[in-house]
Formats: sequence, structure tokens, C-alpha cells
Amino acid sequence: MAFPYLTDVVYSLSGISLPLPVPMFGLFVAIAMLAASSALKHELQRKYNNGQIGAAKIRRKDKNKAYTFVEVPPQEIVADLSMIVMLTGIAGARLFHLLEHTDEFMANPWAMIFTTSGLSIFGGLIAGTLVGLYYLRRWQLALRPALDAAAPVMMLGYAIGRIGCQVSGDGDWGSVANLALKPDWLPLWAWAQTYDNNIVGAIIAAPGVYPTPMYEVLMSMACFALLWTFRKNAFQAGWLFSLYMLLAGVERLLIEKIRINPVFDILGIHATQAEFISGALIVTGLAGMLILRKRLPAMPVTDAMAK
Repeated sequence: MAFPYLTDVVYSLSGISLPLPVPMFGLFVAIAMLAASSALKHELQRKYNNGQIGAAKIRRKDKNKAYTFVEVPPQEIVADLSMIVMLTGIAGARLFHLLEHTDEFMANPWAMIFTTSGLSIFGGLIAGTLVGLYYLRRWQLALRPALDAAAPVMMLGYAIGRIGCQVSGDGDWGSVANLALKPDWLPLWAWAQTYDNNIVGAIIAAPGVYPTPMYEVLMSMACFALLWTFRKNAFQAGWLFSLYMLLAGVERLLIEKIRINPVFDILGIHATQAEFISGALIVTGLAGMLILRKRLPAMPVTDAMAK
């Protein structure tokens, strides 16, 4: 069962139908942004307190209405950065989805542009990261420490966003489930779902499809826990973000095996858009981890660093 709007959730829980046309996917995106922003603020503050990252320099008007650069702790730019990255990420996610389904776009471009579903997560990741890097540079923040602070946060936001996909039934489910392969101990709903009442209006025949958003939530939360555990590692700045790229690539490459997406032929390699991007993330992440694996000298522990 899917719950496209808050009205559906309230009705399912209480039997009361209230006019609450709040899209559940959008609601979870908002929750993801708030949770990720809070975690990023905490991590930037920790890095700032122990000297791993400096202050941000932002432009402000003085009393004479002239622009001047003002130094602020990096955690103070999180709200602006989160909003910029989220909006850019949504645009990038829609753009990559259109590029992945060009035939459908050419047949009915307006419907594809303004549909309530159809977002490429990797498109959002790439666009949001690039714009985020631009603003970090504009604010004169060191890129590698900032990316390390963002690594676990990005995985957390991804996991919460995928909850929205699962709840609303936005079409990001897997291929038809093979019940012959289901372990006896696993409940049927964890192996196959029909997503009745899904937001895209698709009719899925029994036994259903693999609930891949649910699998991605579990894998992403495990990756978040790993990244959060290693956030105080002794490697060079940028190593943690490299680990993030490796984990993000492996997670998506695995889930693509039970999903159906358009296959492209590039240089004789047959793969989906997500598989190509996953492969690039894995290679780049491994390379970054190898290059930045040299351990830094131990730093004295202070009360600020321990937080």
C-alpha cells in the first residue's frame, strides 16, 4: 500500500478523511533537509572548534551600504547552503531523469517536465554537489574538510528521502519479484509489494515488485552509521568523502540489479545511467582513499574536539 498524501496516512491510521494534500515525498524531502542540516551544522562546528576548518567569508552590507567580507563560523552558512543544494538537486534530478527517458520526453515533453514523479537521485547528487562546491569556494571555505563534514550528512539525507519514495510509491521500485528466490523466513511484504494507490497511478500485478526504496533505506542508514563512526579518522582531509563516494556507488550498483531502467551503449559497455555513474563513483572513491590514506599526526584532544 502506498500513501501519496498526508490525507492517505491520516485516513489509514484513524479512518478520518481530512483535506491534507501534502505530498508525502515532499514531506520526507523536507525532513531529510532538516536532519541533514542539523548534522552538518554539528559536524562543521566540531571541525571549526578543533581547527580542521576555518571561518567562512560572506559578503554583507555595512552601515554605508557598501559590501564587505565578514568572517563567520562555517556552521552559520548551513541554512543557506542546504537550501541552495536542495533546490539545485531537485532541478538536476529532474534533468537527469529526462535525459534517461528521452523517447518519453520527446513524445510528451510537458507531461514529463511537470509530472509528480521521475527524479534521478544521482542527477540531484551531481548537480547539488557541483553548486555546493561553487558556494563553498565563494565563501572561501576549505573544500576537502567541508566535503568530509558533508559525507555522512549526504548519506543520511538520501536514506530519509528514500523513505518518501517507499511511502508515496513514486515509481522507484524494482523489477517483478521472483518468489521462488524468497527465503522462507522473510515476510512477503519485504520481498514483493504492489504499491496500491501509488502516486503515479501504476497498476502492479501480484505478487508485486521488489521494494527497492526500502532496501536502499536500510543500506544507506548502514552506510551513514559507518561514515559517522569514521568521521574522526586520522587520514588526510577528503578521505571520508572518498569513502562516501565508494559506498554510494556500491549501494546503487547493487540495487540496479533488481531494477528496470533504460540501458545505454557507451564504448561497447551496456549499462544504465545509474550503473555508469556508480562505476565512476567507485573508481573515484577508491582512488581518493588510496591517495589520502596517509595518517596525520595525532592531535591533542580538547573538550571541543570531544563533542
